[in-house]
Amino acid sequence: MPASSTEPSTKVASRQVHVALGERAYDVFIGPGLAANAGVQIKSATGANRCCIVTDGNIEASGHLRRLSDSIVAEMSILGHIVMEPGEATKCFTELHLLSEGMLKLGVERRDVVIALGGGVIGDLTGFAASILRRGVRFVQIPTSLLAQVDSSVGGKTGINTAQGKNLIGAFHQPSLVIADTDTLSSLPDRQLRAGYAEIAKHAVLGDTVYFDWLERNVGAVLAREPGALVHAVARSVEMKAEIVARDETEQGDRMLLNLGHTFGHAFEAWAGFSDKLLHGEAVALGTAIAARFSATLGLCPPQAATRVVAHFKAAGLPTRVAHIASNTAPTVEELLNLMDQDKKVQAGRMTFILLREIGRAFISRDVERDQVRQCLEAEIAGTA
Repeated sequence: MPASSTEPSTKVASRQVHVALGERAYDVFIGPGLAANAGVQIKSATGANRCCIVTDGNIEASGHLRRLSDSIVAEMSILGHIVMEPGEATKCFTELHLLSEGMLKLGVERRDVVIALGGGVIGDLTGFAASILRRGVRFVQIPTSLLAQVDSSVGGKTGINTAQGKNLIGAFHQPSLVIADTDTLSSLPDRQLRAGYAEIAKHAVLGDTVYFDWLERNVGAVLAREPGALVHAVARSVEMKAEIVARDETEQGDRMLLNLGHTFGHAFEAWAGFSDKLLHGEAVALGTAIAARFSATLGLCPPQAATRVVAHFKAAGLPTRVAHIASNTAPTVEELLNLMDQDKKVQAGRMTFILLREIGRAFISRDVERDQVRQCLEAEIAGTA
């Protein structure tokens, strides 16, 4: 991917990114204060006269639900609000059933629109429910976490977790619109903000050296929630993802690059029980650090590049070692291998890894031998990698 990053302007203005998918194309709006005009934008993008809003208890308590409802009610009827429990554990069959039944009870029809107001959990769960409700209804993403704004709200991946792994049940169902109001990040807990930053850094590591250089200089400003830095970081990450999704919507090729850090990270996340022991973004940071070290060990990228990647995640306060997981026990190699065998990218029994040749040059590899993966995990668990 070309290194096309530019410095953010001193005046904070909203940005618009187009996701070019033909008849399924849509726009992503990024900037401060966008929720105030959400009703007009949703009406314009969908033409719907009725909507249903899905959120979680934390977002309801923050006041974001009330502010969004005030914006929407002048443009269309709100059939009702469905408030889910916060947390990754909500992405399961039980909650999918409850959400689907709730939308049917509210009378959601095919011409209506479902609005997902929340982080990645709400977006993934709501999008999946919308994809199967009446064989498909439209939905809009209004992400309120940094992780959701830069990653999960864009690209149409929806789904739930199972005991076997993360997002193994789901569907591709593109939103009709994404509104990323960066003001909603002001109330986001610091740990959640850092977890979202992991996806920002991942995007730079996989495909934009200039962006990575900018992040090294501005990580403090992004984590301090400086408006200009936030808008620039979110917009550049969305641009990168939109470019890849437009080339490979259903992850048959290039889109797999976006899974840098995920083959390792998802295994650790599943081992931790999709709990607060290891947030998704933290798992991505840990997985990307391991992938960088693994790439260097295999002689695929310079050791100094791997060191620089790991140092950046450390600077953001993110985990880079197995010992950083908030657990009294450590996973075994066999536990992790069994979970990695369930990865969605496994083909003909061989694991797929996203590895590095250099910062900004990720590639897809199916040539890694199982013994090499085993040795990598042994070293990582022992802390000797």
